[in-house]
Amino acid sequence: MKSRGLPISHLASRTGLAPSAIRYYEDQGLVAPGRGPGGQRQFEKADIRRLSFIMIAQQLGFSISEIRAQLSTLPQGRTPTAADWRKLSATYRADLDRRIATLEKLRDDLDGCIGCGCLSLDRCRLYNPDDRAARHGAGPRYLMGDSPDADENP
Repeated sequence: MKSRGLPISHLASRTGLAPSAIRYYEDQGLVAPGRGPGGQRQFEKADIRRLSFIMIAQQLGFSISEIRAQLSTLPQGRTPTAADWRKLSATYRADLDRRIATLEKLRDDLDGCIGCGCLSLDRCRLYNPDDRAARHGAGPRYLMGDSPDADENP
């Protein structure tokens, strides 16, 4: 059986989360505290790492449902090991690499726009006359990787 006994105030102090946020994560099925004799929540020490993971994943833009799916891969009935956490984080690597590439492209394209000084919309890489980029789908298509040159030959 898992060793429990940390009150929510201890987790809040260690993670920097408000107790209400920890209770929200419990409601979302991301942590599962036991109950003490008085009905108070009792967390495992390992829940500090779990909550820290949740905070980082949210800062990276992952949704609660995505985080829940990843946390569900951790073993039940025992404290996750370093190997368990490495396996979980490996599943994020490809998505993070894709996000990094997108952010780098956005940074480079914006640097080019701000610094190009062309003052000519007909030479601008991001100019979208007649909303031609809409053919590719919703959103800022050229910043998402679609090419304005592809609009010339639809």
